[in-house]
Formats: sequence, C-alpha cells, structure tokens
Amino acid sequence: MAYAAGVDVGSTQTKAVVVDEGQRIVGWTIIDTGSNVVTAAEKAFHAALKQGNIPDEEVEYVVGTGYGRYKVTFGNTQVTEISCHARGAVHMFPGTRTVLDMGGQDTKAIRVRPNGEVIDFCMNDKCAAGTGRFLQAAAFALEIPLAELGPTALRAEKSVPITTTCTVFAESEVLSWLGKGKKIEDILLGVHRSIGTRSMALLRRVGIEEQVTFTGGVTRNQGMVEVMNQMLGFKVNVGEEAHLMGALGAALFALDRVMASRAPVAVKEGTS
Repeated sequence: MAYAAGVDVGSTQTKAVVVDEGQRIVGWTIIDTGSNVVTAAEKAFHAALKQGNIPDEEVEYVVGTGYGRYKVTFGNTQVTEISCHARGAVHMFPGTRTVLDMGGQDTKAIRVRPNGEVIDFCMNDKCAAGTGRFLQAAAFALEIPLAELGPTALRAEKSVPITTTCTVFAESEVLSWLGKGKKIEDILLGVHRSIGTRSMALLRRVGIEEQVTFTGGVTRNQGMVEVMNQMLGFKVNVGEEAHLMGALGAALFALDRVMASRAPVAVKEGTS
C-alpha cells in the first residue's frame, strides 16, 4: 500500500492529511503554526503519520499548500490553496459548485467545475475584516473564549450593526456598543453578520451556484455557519473535515502523481 500526503501551512494553524490509494483519509492532524513555519510543517506531517500508524518511507509524494507552502521543505511540489480547497471540497461533496474558504487572515470564494477544477475565484483584498481574525478581535474585546463566540451569537435577539471595515478598529466598535448597553450576544451576532456580508460579496463576484461548500477553520463556528445559511437561503455543505479541506486537496493532488507514476508507458511499434 502506498500513501500520499498534503500539508497546508496556514497563518494560524497547519494541517496535514495522509490518504491511501483508495483516496481515504488514513491520518490527519492540526497544530498551531507558531513562529517557525518550517518546523510546523514537519511536526504536522509526522503527527499525521503517527496518527495513521504509517511509516515515513511509505509516503511516496507530498504536496505543500497554504501561505507557507514553500516552507514544506520535505515536499515534492506545491499547489495553491485555492486549487486544493476546490479539489478537497468536490471530493467530500461531489455536488459542490461554489466554495467559501474562510481562514484566519483571508476569505476566498471559488467557483468550480464538477471535477474540482477552478473556474473563477476572488478573495478579500488587504483587510481581514471578513475573516477569522475579525472574530478573534471581538473575542479579545469581550473577553470570551473563541469557541464560545458562535453559541453566544446564536442566542441573540437583535443584531447590532458592525460598520468597521478594519480589524484594527473592531475592538473599539465592539467596546463602544458594549458601553451603550447592548447585549454581548447581539453584538456578536452583528460581528458574524458583518463577516457574512463581506463573504456574500465575494461569492456574488464569482457567481453563486449550488451546492456551496464551506471550508476553513471558521467552519468550526456554528454561528458563522448559521449566518451563511440564512444569507444564502439554503444550507451550506460543511463536514467534520471542513478545516482539513486544503490539506486533503493537496493530498489528492499528491496521489495523482503517485498513480501517474505507476501508469504503464506505451511502447511505440517498431521500438524495443
């Protein structure tokens, strides 16, 4: 049995996925990226191997992706996270035609063909207001654990409008509303809706086609998932592997290389 792996080095977390010849996930891990990107890539890869009880030498090809993909020094090649999220999303949800990838520092909208090929994409410009970083700023301002943001927002009765387009000023606006007596849950719903509005703008630019698959670390936030469902008017695809989608796509691209290397080479007539 041969294996292939993908390592997705993100701004906040690094993910690794190992797949077998049947395209099944047999090992995976998520760790904090930290300050040393090279070390994070190595740790994630070896942790995924350990989790799947797979010897290093049986992994025939490794693809790096994410903003730190060139720091996957042990990898064989690199593929952009846009292509990897598209490939992973279609693999997990074959009906996928649009992908929304929301990470720590950027958000991407991707339109794909049935085979996972990218047709069009766009991402938020220089500002992180529509990303996980915006949620982190709100959590810090309100002194709430990040994991509690979504559940708290879902208890809201009325959304408070969050107008800032800059993460740097998010804390100030959140505290301003708190000082005016607004409920924490209403403020947080406003934060989530602000992110959702920016995400919808990206999706409209590439063209929204059902099914929409939601990927990236922010998919763990149920409040964000519910806001996107409401804004789209239908439920997004989101699974347990959503935060691993980039690494999964990279592993599938790596597996393509493995299988291609095993394909018989045609011998021209008259040659020996």
